[in-house]
Amino acid sequence: MAHRLETTISDALWAAIRARAQSSGQPIRRVVQEALAEALDVQHHSMFQVSTSGALIEGLYQGALTVGDLRRHGDTGLGTFEELDGEMILVDGHCFQARSDGSVTEASDDTLTPFATVVAFAPDRTVTLRDITSFDDLTSRLDGLRTSDNDFFAWRITGHLDELRMRAACRHASGTPLVEAVSDQAVFDFRDITATIVGFWSPPFSQAISIAGYHLHAVSEDRTRAGHVFDLRAREVIAEVHGVSDLHVALPETEAYLRADLGSTRADMDAIERGRD
Repeated sequence: MAHRLETTISDALWAAIRARAQSSGQPIRRVVQEALAEALDVQHHSMFQVSTSGALIEGLYQGALTVGDLRRHGDTGLGTFEELDGEMILVDGHCFQARSDGSVTEASDDTLTPFATVVAFAPDRTVTLRDITSFDDLTSRLDGLRTSDNDFFAWRITGHLDELRMRAACRHASGTPLVEAVSDQAVFDFRDITATIVGFWSPPFSQAISIAGYHLHAVSEDRTRAGHVFDLRAREVIAEVHGVSDLHVALPETEAYLRADLGSTRADMDAIERGRD
């Protein structure tokens, strides 16, 4: 949630803010937010991630961090749970677990995650998008809100969806490659559903660490339906974008991770994320 702050500042401070905005190419609001975040020791534009996409593809599903510890690093994000037990959706500081049986529960703080990404979400820009016909249509509109192909971006999208297709991974033992593990994923189709979609866009160069491109999860307004977003259709949604300038990755310390071959391919992740061969 974003808050509006009004105050009076000196001419000298205003001149300094304008000079920083001009030299950095950033909007004034971003300059002020970063200055306040630094002064108050708040990692506003930092993204925190547990493990890597390469480790996930190789089937390293051992828990590396608790949900309680994860929530200390952000209030919005996504991921999965130990043994690939469903999809994680973190919204407004609440962490939801969507399992393959269709159930959605709020995860306890001692629940473990092998892979997750979170931010302390504060939108840099908010727009209304209308007549969304598909996932690809949505992401092409979101592309217009990104200011770079080399930065990371967090997203929060809310609204009433005419159609929403989601998946939830089935539980699998660690060591099962992700391509094989999602072959029996549960897929759910919903109509007339009000939901919040959260997720990230990561640049192509990050594919060995993050999930390059768009990665979105959703949870319904009543918190009873959730999962990884495959497709959607909507007449109108509100899209918020949060630029990320820092990435912090907590690497697992397990023997399996230290000995794993993490040379996964982009094609593997494309097939997993979008359900495409």
